[in-house]
Amino acid sequence: MAGGSGTRLWPLSRAGFPKQFLSLSGDDSLFQQAVRRLAGLSSDDIAARPLLVVGNGEHRFLALEQLRELKQAPASVLLEPVGRNTAPALTLAALAALEGGEDPVLVVTPADQTVADEAGFTATLREAVRVAADGAIVILGITPDRPETGYGYIRAVAAEPGEVAKVRQFVEKPDRATAERYLAEGGYTWNSGIFVLKASVWLAALEAFRPDIASAVRTAWAAREQDGVFVRPGKEAFAAVPSESVDYAVLEKCPGSVFDIRVLPLAAGWNDLGAWDAVWQVGAKDEAGNVTQGDVLLQDARDTLVHATSRLVSVVGLSDVVVVETPDAVLVTDRARSQDVKHIVTQLSACGRGEHTLHRKVHRPWGWYDSIDHGGRFQVKRIMVRPGASLSLQMHHHRAEHWIVVSGTAEVTCGDKTVLLTENQSTYIPLGEVHRLTNPGKLDLELIEVQSGSYLGEDDIVRFQDTYGRTS
Repeated sequence: MAGGSGTRLWPLSRAGFPKQFLSLSGDDSLFQQAVRRLAGLSSDDIAARPLLVVGNGEHRFLALEQLRELKQAPASVLLEPVGRNTAPALTLAALAALEGGEDPVLVVTPADQTVADEAGFTATLREAVRVAADGAIVILGITPDRPETGYGYIRAVAAEPGEVAKVRQFVEKPDRATAERYLAEGGYTWNSGIFVLKASVWLAALEAFRPDIASAVRTAWAAREQDGVFVRPGKEAFAAVPSESVDYAVLEKCPGSVFDIRVLPLAAGWNDLGAWDAVWQVGAKDEAGNVTQGDVLLQDARDTLVHATSRLVSVVGLSDVVVVETPDAVLVTDRARSQDVKHIVTQLSACGRGEHTLHRKVHRPWGWYDSIDHGGRFQVKRIMVRPGASLSLQMHHHRAEHWIVVSGTAEVTCGDKTVLLTENQSTYIPLGEVHRLTNPGKLDLELIEVQSGSYLGEDDIVRFQDTYGRTS
C-alpha cells in the first residue's frame, strides 16, 4: 500500500513526492525496500505471485519507475482517484487478486517502513503465510523495546508452545504511564500495520462489519478501466466510498467474533519512520549520537539529525534537534516535537502555498525539471529528458519559451516544423504555438528553459497528444 502522504517528514516528503519514494535509509527508497523484502518470500512451499501496488494516481509513474529500477514487473498498479484510507485500498487489492479465479493469501504491507533484519522478517512472514492459509488473519506485532506512545498496541492471549497467539484486544496509542505498564506486564506488541490473510477472508470480514464499504468498492471496481498495468476504479463511485482504516473497519472488531485473528511477534529492527525522530533512531550515528546526510559540519552537537540536500549546513552547540534543508525550505525542530511537523504542512496548505505539494525539482514520467530562478514575468528551469522519452504535444496561452541545449540531442516540434538541436544550440517557442520536445538519443537530454509571459503556472498547459495518458 503506497498511497500515504508522509506529512511528518516535511520538507523532504511532499504530497507530490511522499516519503515512501524517498531514500531515507540505504540507497533504495522505502517503497523499493518493501518490494525487495517481499521478493524474498518465495520458498519451496510458498509461491509468491506478482506484486499488487495500491496508490495515488498522481504517483503512478514514480511507482512504475522505481519498480523498473528493481527490474520488478507488477501484476497491477491500482490507482485510487481519491484517498479513502486503507480499508478501501485493501478491498481493491482483494478484488484484483480474486480475478484469476483463485483465493490467494495476501501479504499486506505499507510501503514506508524499514527493517534491519531482513532474514528474520522473511522467516516470520513465511510463518504468517502458513497460518493464514488455514483461514486466520495474522498480524505482525513488533516486540516493544521502550514505552512508545506513538503506536497502537495489540494485547495477546497467552499461547501454548508452538502456537500463534490469538489477539485479545487492540489498544489505542497510550500515554507514557500506560505504555510503561504495558512494557512491564508483557503480552503487548506494537501494531506494525503488516498483516496476512486470504482475499476471501478480508472480503467476508468487511461484509460482516462494514457492508457499506464493501458494496461501494465493488461498485467502483465494476466501473474500472485498465491501461497496461494501471487499473483505475470508477472515479465517481470511488469518491463515494466511506473513508476508513483497516484497523477500525475490521481488525479491531475481530477479537471475540467468528473470525480467527492472531498476532505473530516480530523482532527484526522494524521502524515505520513516522517522523524525523524515527529517522534519527535508525540512522548511523557518530560518537556523539549525531546522524548526518549531505554536506554537514558539526561543532559541539549531540544526538542531532542534520539532512542537507543542496548546500552546506552547519550546526553549533545544539542537542536533540532536527535540521532538514531542501532548496526551497528549511526545517528546525526539537527532536521530541518532530511529530508536530504535520501542523506546518497544514498551515502551508491553508495559506495556499506550494511548498507542501512539490519540491523545486519536480519528477515527471519523462524525466524532471528544476525551477532554478523566477521573477514577476520570467522563470528559468533546468530540464532533463530520458532517452526515448517525450513531453506532450502542447501549447501555452500566456507564456513563450526559449530552450538552450546543454547536453544530448533534442528533437523539437514547433508548429509544422521539426528540427534537431545539439549542445549549445537553441530555439524559441512563441506564445500559443503547438510544440513538443523529444529525446531521440541514447543519453540524457539536458536543457535550460527560459519562460516569459504574464502567467507562468504549470496549469497553463493544453495537451493534445501524450505518451502518458495526460491529454487535456
